[in-house]
Amino acid sequence: MTVSVEPMRWWHIDAVHALERSLFPADAWTTEQFWQELAQPTRHYVVALDDDRPVGYAGAFVLAPDADVQTIAVADDHQGRGLATALLSELLDEASARGATHVLLEVRADNDPALALYRRCGFARISERRAYYPDGGDAVVMRLALADREHA
Repeated sequence: MTVSVEPMRWWHIDAVHALERSLFPADAWTTEQFWQELAQPTRHYVVALDDDRPVGYAGAFVLAPDADVQTIAVADDHQGRGLATALLSELLDEASARGATHVLLEVRADNDPALALYRRCGFARISERRAYYPDGGDAVVMRLALADREHA
């Protein structure tokens, strides 16, 4: 597997949207939402490509000193290979480069693999949001101080 991570561009949107629909059928973003995100200077989106095929993507909102992970996803057939960690690391590096001091995110309370990833990367649970997702699922709010990451 030769996977590269690079900035997401407009020509990735259709394939990323198809991946989004397969991974998050209950609350998938629309293509318009991806277009709007890419158009914002406060956003940073990356895509993981396996032979030019998007197999993962991630995005963050960064307006120093704050940053927020907006989304992170990896195709089923590429999970368990460290790709989510690589995507998240790219977001955290960019947030730090843009002057952010901490990063927040919301993750489904029942998404054990994602919760484990975020804990491994130094995120700590700070609260929970009941019925946060359209299907009524709860979200866990997590925070990472980037200074802690850089000294780890």
